[in-house]
Amino acid sequence: MKRIAVLTSGGDAPGMNAAIRAVVRTGLDNGWEVMGIRQGYAGLIAGNMDPLGAREVGGIIQQGGTVLGSSRCPEFKTKEGQEKAIFQLDHQKIDGLVVIGGNGSQTGALALSQMGFPVVSVASTVDNDLYGSEISIGTDTALNIAIEAIDRLKVTASSHQRAFLIEVMGRDCGYLALMAGIAGGAEAVVIPEVETDPEALAKELRAAYERGKPHAIVVVAEGARHNAEALSRYFRENGERLGFELRATILGHLQRGGSPTAFDRLLATRSGTAATESLARGEHGVLVGLLKGEIATTPLDVVASTEKPLDLRLLEWARVLAR
Repeated sequence: MKRIAVLTSGGDAPGMNAAIRAVVRTGLDNGWEVMGIRQGYAGLIAGNMDPLGAREVGGIIQQGGTVLGSSRCPEFKTKEGQEKAIFQLDHQKIDGLVVIGGNGSQTGALALSQMGFPVVSVASTVDNDLYGSEISIGTDTALNIAIEAIDRLKVTASSHQRAFLIEVMGRDCGYLALMAGIAGGAEAVVIPEVETDPEALAKELRAAYERGKPHAIVVVAEGARHNAEALSRYFRENGERLGFELRATILGHLQRGGSPTAFDRLLATRSGTAATESLARGEHGVLVGLLKGEIATTPLDVVASTEKPLDLRLLEWARVLAR
């Protein structure tokens, strides 16, 4: 192996740059040339790539986002798009590829692997919905941002004895909402995995007030059927009967910005290094992730075909601890 490439795809996640840095510098240490592919799979199809040296990745470990850029690429989902990608990899004499991203990115990596190209993936998504890693690059930073927002809202909520709702990211996975709710001491958590009745939620918040709580905080996942918009509308329309409203704050893409935490920097560094080592020993078609505290690999076909479960015992713990 003489030349490898690295790309970031899908939603950006804090820590991606640390992973890029690790891939590049460990690749160079192996005596390889490392190419950086710009704008994800779209850039791969277009052949948009440049050599990366040690200095090109200097000073990026603390930066959020991805210096290589990212994009959604519908064309890559087609057989023609994938064949164009393989052509560019062969044309540029690339011997191996590292893909840093989440679910969609790993599905793309699997497609290239099934076409015979050596690919190793790195789990990176704030949603933490990717099978093959207990926690993905970017999740810890997004969680800390959510907790800081909850802490700040709780101050205002207590001052005015009001109920606030805060919506966090996560797509169809409730991990961020559940963990933020527990760590932030929320009175209720709403996630896609469990249906929530607005009336039951109102009763729960009223009970918290009657127990002497000066505030009520609800953390809701964006993918829940009753998300921030739906719940705030319901409480607004029924506010006179329920006796209070839910004021909504939607964090959105704020959770994906900013400097990565120390945990995400270390996880990304370990994962990027392990991805390069996997290529060096001829192991590919795998995802690099954190399992039982250790960096491990999982076959990409297993990752793509397996849904990552959420431990719903934690939802009951969140309810108990909110008393």
